[in-house]
Amino acid sequence: MKIDIITCLPEIFDGPITQSIVKRAQKKGLVEICIHDLRPFSDNIKKSIDDYAFGGGAGMVMMIEPIDRCISYLKKKTPYDEIIFMTPDGERLNQSMCNKLSLNKNIILLCGHYKGIDQRVRDHLITQEISIGDYVLSGGELAAMVVTDSLVRLIPGVLNDESSALTDSFQDSLLAPPVYTRPAVYKGWEVPKILLSGNDAAINDWRYEAAIKRTKDKRPHLLD
Repeated sequence: MKIDIITCLPEIFDGPITQSIVKRAQKKGLVEICIHDLRPFSDNIKKSIDDYAFGGGAGMVMMIEPIDRCISYLKKKTPYDEIIFMTPDGERLNQSMCNKLSLNKNIILLCGHYKGIDQRVRDHLITQEISIGDYVLSGGELAAMVVTDSLVRLIPGVLNDESSALTDSFQDSLLAPPVYTRPAVYKGWEVPKILLSGNDAAINDWRYEAAIKRTKDKRPHLLD
């Protein structure tokens, strides 16, 4: 899988894409993540990528020209399955969406900034818009990293135990059950005895019931 991220703040990604599971996935050659600085695609002297909004109002707007040039440049080299804009008013990210996106071969993630981007970008260049929640961030970079991490871990071969991702919360419309590790007793707090029984069938039944209970308590709408 290849993920191209377009941003005006490429330095933000220095840490997240060089650590943990995302780092291992790249070293294994299972994913290629490329960060593209938008400013070199600006044709003005200051390499600015924003301007005042037509009609007035507070805040600056990202211009269409640098974005179009960057996307066109990338499309000359790579056929993309999706060109995604990270925006608070996009479709809410969920596990089902992550599962589908992880099957793509090549995607672009466009990070917004300032007051927003010229609407013509959204009308003519974008194939999908994604939000990670009903709140506003300073830019789309953190949201793009959330999407990247959520997709990379689903790629076969990334996790040491591929079944781990299949038992995560939301994969089967349930939250994951509680998990425990050693010691079995700590300050008098005991691990459920069924988990120490070695009876796989009984343990699976317990985990399923525990998942249903946790979902009912925390996210009852999932059970609908």
